[in-house]
Amino acid sequence: MARYTGPACRLCRREGEKLFLKGDRCYSNKCAVERREGPPGVHSRSRGRFSEYKVQLREKQKVKRMYGLLEKQFRALFFKANRTKGVAGENLLQLLESRLDNMVYRAGFSSSRNEGRQYVNHGHFLVNGKMVTIPSFRIKEGDVITVKEDSRANGRINESIAAVEARKVPEWIELDKTAYAAKVRALPTREQLTHPMKEQLIVELYSK
Repeated sequence: MARYTGPACRLCRREGEKLFLKGDRCYSNKCAVERREGPPGVHSRSRGRFSEYKVQLREKQKVKRMYGLLEKQFRALFFKANRTKGVAGENLLQLLESRLDNMVYRAGFSSSRNEGRQYVNHGHFLVNGKMVTIPSFRIKEGDVITVKEDSRANGRINESIAAVEARKVPEWIELDKTAYAAKVRALPTREQLTHPMKEQLIVELYSK
């Protein structure tokens, strides 16, 4: 299946909450979730009750869309998390958070994960001094993400850094704006991920 290229706000409305897919727009009064009530579609209000399967599917779709992954990528991450020692759901969230495109977004170098993915693809970032162009590259504790010297004049990157206070850099990342660098102090714990996600529903869905 090809990557979704339609209106991002439609996905947020379908899930009934902000997925923060449109950057600064999500923090303004232009957010479609706040301006338009209910899911998209002519018959959206007449849909039937949610079954157990439907609830699990919607949670999986929400998290998958939030991190911008295709089904094959998401499923592969789940099975990797399931094979790893510990709680499968928490392992999954940690694997999602440790992706380079997500860390670029979390550090404030991009206004959304999709934008961060594009920046990584275009070679704007170094990890521990080496250029990485793979959005799924796994970041580890102690890694330093730096904007390339010749990319520091990029207007969008500078706008994102300037507006980072609105989004707030999480406590597990140490951002140095003047050096265009972010150090990963540690991978986040489940308690530090404040966005409402019910990862156990995803585990139940894939375990059927």
